[in-house]
Amino acid sequence: MLQINDLVLDAWGRRFFDRATVTLPKDAKVGLVGRNGVGKSTLFKVILGQMAHGSGDVGVPRQARIGSVDQEHPATPVSLIDTVLEADVERHTLLQRLETAEPEEMGDIYARLIEIDADRAPSRAAEILAGLGFSQADLSRPMAEFSGGWRMRVALAAALFAEPDLLLLDEPTNYLDLEGALWLEARLKKYPHTTIVISHDRELLNNSCDHILHLKDGKLVLYTGGYDDFERQLTEKLRLQEATRVKIEAQRAHLQSFVDRFRAKASKATQAQSRLKMIAKLPVVAALVEEHVKPFVLPSPDRPLAPPLLRLEEASVGYGGPPILKKLNLRLDVDDRIGLLGVNGAGKSTFAKLVAGALTAEAGKLHRSPRMKVGWFHQHQIEAMDPDETPLEIIRRVMPEASEASRRNRLAQFGIGFEKVETTVANLSGGERARLLLNLVAQEAPHLLILDEPTNHLDIDSRRALLDALNDYEGAVILITHDRSLMELVADRLWLAADGGIEPFDGDLEDYAAFVLERARQAARSPTQVKAEPVAAPPPPPPAARPKAPTGTARRRAEAAEAALARATELVAIIDRALNDPATFADAAKAADLGRKRQTAQAALEAAELEWVEAQEAYEALKA
Repeated sequence: MLQINDLVLDAWGRRFFDRATVTLPKDAKVGLVGRNGVGKSTLFKVILGQMAHGSGDVGVPRQARIGSVDQEHPATPVSLIDTVLEADVERHTLLQRLETAEPEEMGDIYARLIEIDADRAPSRAAEILAGLGFSQADLSRPMAEFSGGWRMRVALAAALFAEPDLLLLDEPTNYLDLEGALWLEARLKKYPHTTIVISHDRELLNNSCDHILHLKDGKLVLYTGGYDDFERQLTEKLRLQEATRVKIEAQRAHLQSFVDRFRAKASKATQAQSRLKMIAKLPVVAALVEEHVKPFVLPSPDRPLAPPLLRLEEASVGYGGPPILKKLNLRLDVDDRIGLLGVNGAGKSTFAKLVAGALTAEAGKLHRSPRMKVGWFHQHQIEAMDPDETPLEIIRRVMPEASEASRRNRLAQFGIGFEKVETTVANLSGGERARLLLNLVAQEAPHLLILDEPTNHLDIDSRRALLDALNDYEGAVILITHDRSLMELVADRLWLAADGGIEPFDGDLEDYAAFVLERARQAARSPTQVKAEPVAAPPPPPPAARPKAPTGTARRRAEAAEAALARATELVAIIDRALNDPATFADAAKAADLGRKRQTAQAALEAAELEWVEAQEAYEALKA
């Protein structure tokens, strides 16, 4: 599907690709990995034709459609469901042509609509939107009512709905919650075409990808399997490379010692020259340079407090109107590791503000240890940083009494090297900004760390460093993250925010993943998923199901319409009876097929109802 041959690209004073070559199989699910800043997003720009390269070829099959999610969808007055439906350009164009087409053209248009399964498009779009966290009520809302983060989800939904032949996704889980990330894992796994995903989410790379494309030192190397398979193969490859290097260097030293001993002897000159030629032919194997990631500095509290740190009794919290969360009865102890689950909008961030002291309880009681120090990291802090400020200026505010050398040393511990301390925030990478803030949050050795999506800008190795630091940290942790691997390895208890409250979740993350995916499957099977939305116009029925213009009298037309309506009603009733039978769902494929037939039958029924109403009105008008 994608062929890259001898790609060379120099930009911004450095070489990103140095004769990189790779061929991706058709319909492969590929995870593109590499350290922050090596050029992964740059490669996407080259594939999309948004950036010119120096030499080499980047090719896809002729007529292949390439799709990506570059930015959030514009805030337009178009409804959510219609915005996603318009992403299928061919279907949208055919429906527009249908409005003005000549009668002799309509047959061909309808035939093509049937061929591309256009009648199922609204239900497919609604299924994708439901998986990404949108409700039924959201489908009719205009795009202008959604925030930037939700419009990014719309852009992702539109790309998935359009199903391009090559789909490019750059960190798609960064604006998703855990539920959305779990759904996306399952969706990408069954995506019908080729996908390349830039991601630092180990679980997504393991569960959705069958190949890993590694970008390092300007080269592209393709590995088979998920991320864990890639790590094993890479480790073995590096071990063999080092063993080969040691062997060759030993051979080189042995040959050189002979040359040094006998070069001056005429009787051995020929042999010495021969060995010099052998030395020249020995391959050069570079010594391994291990890439080190700076650890996170999360100092533990000096003196643990008496338990509990926090206790809530029938507490409610909100923003002045109806409470967002109510009747909270929870206890947080000094060594608790809480993973907070729930869809976006369920109140997770509101709860974090309550615990951090940014909000007060509006009802009930909140008991808090008066000496408790809280370190609170949330992703909006990164967006709120002054772009003109430097790390050195920030650390001066945090350490006003320290010497300049101490401040610079502290930044170096954070992973901000001397060459970056006076660089403006605007010129730091997202990972560098996240690393700076995470370390600053823990600067005063808090008793409780609240981490709201801490990994959005961190690469896999930095996430592992954060995991190590959290496991060494001896205070309490409340973790909100879509990174399933981090959640599994840090949290020892799960709380679920849902229905205006927070309750302990009885199960582990595997149980929760199964719960989320089953809920998404139920939504996909729902026969009324699109019907309830007035903006989701039913797809054009196939020509055979579309009532024809009358060829006889108005009375005959009305009778024919009534008979067609009766047949369509009976067909919907038969399918509904099957869907109401629990035994049907023992076969998931059969149930899904019935769901699709239900959508088609419903569209035919609505068309028959419209024709019957028009025929009856025409007949009554003639009688009058």
